[in-house]
Amino acid sequence: MLKNKKIVLGVSGSIAAYKAAHLTRLLVKSGAEVRVIMTPSAVDFITPLTLSTLSKNPVYSQYWNQSSGQWHNHVEIALWADIILIAPASANTLAKMAGGVCDNLLLATYLSAKCKVIFAPAMDLDMYQHPSVKANIAKLVEYGNILIPAESGELASGLNGEGRMAEPENILSFLERHFSVNKPLAGKKALVTAGPTYEKIDPVRFIGNHSSGKMGVAIANELCEQGAEVTLILGPGCNVKPQDAVKIYQVVSAKDMLDSCLEHFSNSHIIVMSAAVADYTPTVKADLKIKKKDNEMFIELSKTEDILKKLGEIKKKEQILVGFALETNNEYDHAIEKLHKKNLDFIVLNSLNDAGAGFKTDTNKITIIDKDKRTQSFALKPKTEVAKDIVQKIKDIAL
Repeated sequence: MLKNKKIVLGVSGSIAAYKAAHLTRLLVKSGAEVRVIMTPSAVDFITPLTLSTLSKNPVYSQYWNQSSGQWHNHVEIALWADIILIAPASANTLAKMAGGVCDNLLLATYLSAKCKVIFAPAMDLDMYQHPSVKANIAKLVEYGNILIPAESGELASGLNGEGRMAEPENILSFLERHFSVNKPLAGKKALVTAGPTYEKIDPVRFIGNHSSGKMGVAIANELCEQGAEVTLILGPGCNVKPQDAVKIYQVVSAKDMLDSCLEHFSNSHIIVMSAAVADYTPTVKADLKIKKKDNEMFIELSKTEDILKKLGEIKKKEQILVGFALETNNEYDHAIEKLHKKNLDFIVLNSLNDAGAGFKTDTNKITIIDKDKRTQSFALKPKTEVAKDIVQKIKDIAL
């Protein structure tokens, strides 16, 4: 949700300023571009060098940099930002924001803001409960600013109670929710499977397939970009990394994937089953490595439970269930049969006969077939773009 977002992080004079380092790191890792403004007293708690290193940008604390001769234009900084986050917001800074006082660069930037301003107070519990602080917070909210309430816990004074700044991870989650509100799939929960399964033969060997998981991860990322809360059940051997906001559950076998799908299915609005699940698994799994003895070796296989069919049987009317069909012959007929047999809303068909499609590639060529047999074929394109086509079809149904 924070990828390419421009965030001004305002740091005021509070012992909680030390958390700004971790917060900056989390924001940058989430893909945001961060510029830090510190009040003059904040530099007594944490060095500008620390925050400059972590944000990969210069840190501003004065209107004028004497060594470089550069003027830090508060109006331009405010216009640049998608959000201004003031964390920690001390009692002093809150009072100045509420009263329109403009005696430092952070406050001048705040007063110039066209974007939303989010503030996270930090102070001792008696200060946080003082009527004047409560009035200032209420006034700031009335002005349209957004409060991240202080949390309870051990305070710098040694007391225990409400007043400590929200933990950086909680602030990050708050921002992600904020940016997802206006996205089409905000409030929707999505479940995606990706990658292969490995069916154990012995401690060394397994039955598997060539799936890289790239298509499923791309779909999970796109659903996340569209505002959905995404759970990704990921098979082994995948070297593609989903967005940080995607919740990942690593599995190995078809049984593992089935169990994880059943655990998350009932709470999901959108389910996209793009994993390449093994159809068969060894009936007996050896505890020790099988030694090479004869010219031939026979492995008895048992059919795995069909995950997609199982989910189709328990699917609710309001849920959207999407399956994949990777075929080598009679592609359309096999896809239609799978579509209806497994109670899907639509199926994504691709063929190993198409150059550049299928396993381990960065591209794919698909045809989407819905339950009314309407088809939509797409040209060969990167899997990230294919994911957008698939998610667009989901949005057409969901919205």
